[in-house]
Amino acid sequence: MKRGVLSDEEVVSSVSRKGKLARPANQLMTVTGRCPFQECVPENLELKKQLFAQLDGIVGDQVVLSSSSSCLLPSRLFSGLVHVKQCLVAHPVNPPYYVPLVELVPHPETAPATVDRTYALMQKIGQSPVKLTKEVDGFALNRLQYAVISEAWRLVEEGVVSPGDLDLVMSDGLGMRYAFIGPLETMHLNAEGMLSYCDRYSEGMKHVLKTFGPIPEFSGAAAEKVHQAMCVKVPGDPEHLAARREWRDRCLMRLARLKSQLQPQ
Repeated sequence: MKRGVLSDEEVVSSVSRKGKLARPANQLMTVTGRCPFQECVPENLELKKQLFAQLDGIVGDQVVLSSSSSCLLPSRLFSGLVHVKQCLVAHPVNPPYYVPLVELVPHPETAPATVDRTYALMQKIGQSPVKLTKEVDGFALNRLQYAVISEAWRLVEEGVVSPGDLDLVMSDGLGMRYAFIGPLETMHLNAEGMLSYCDRYSEGMKHVLKTFGPIPEFSGAAAEKVHQAMCVKVPGDPEHLAARREWRDRCLMRLARLKSQLQPQ
C-alpha cells in the first residue's frame, strides 16, 4: 500500500474525467488538511457512490466531500461512509459561471460545521449559497422550477395561452421581478408587509390553487405542440440550439454584471 500526503493542487489531478480515481485503489495517497473536494461526475447514482466510497478511504477528518448532484439525495449518496459527517450536496446552477446560486443540502448525519465551512467557501469565491436544513426531493430550486413548468404546461395543454405567450409571461413579467427579489419579498412589497398581503390575497390565492390540475404527462399532443412552437423560435438542430445558448449566456453575463453593480439596500 503506497501512502503519502497530497497537496491541495494534487487532489484535483488524482481524479480522472471519467469519475474514477486515476490511481488504483492500492496506490492511493491520503488526502489530508482542509482542502474541499467537489465531485462533478455525470448524474449516475452508482458512479457517484463508487467515487465517494473510494474517497472515503483516503481522506482525512477535515476534508469536506461535496457532490454537485442536482437531484440525488444525500442519504442515497453518502450513507455508510466513515466520513459521512463531512459530506453534503453543493448543487450549482447551470451555467454556474453566470448564475451564482449553490444549494447546500446535508445528509442527516452531516456535521453543522461542514455546512458552515462550505457556505463560507462559496461566499468567498463569489457564489450565493443557500442552506437547506434537511434533504427533500428536488431540493429547493427544482421544486420551484417544476411547479412553474407544471402549471405552464397545463395552461398550454388546455389552450389557455400559446407556448410563446407563456414564455413571455415569465421573461417579460415574473422573470424580470424575480431577477432581483424573490417571491416572498415580492409579497411583502406588494402590500403593507407580509401579514397585510396574506390578509388581502390569501383567499384569492387558495381559490386559484384549488383549480390546478393533475401532474402533466409531458408527452403526446401537448409535447408536440410545444415542440413545434419552440422550433419556430429556435430550430432544433445543433447549430441553432448552440447559437441560442450562447445568446442566453451573454444575456446572463450582462445581468450578472448589472446585479453586481447594484448594491443591496
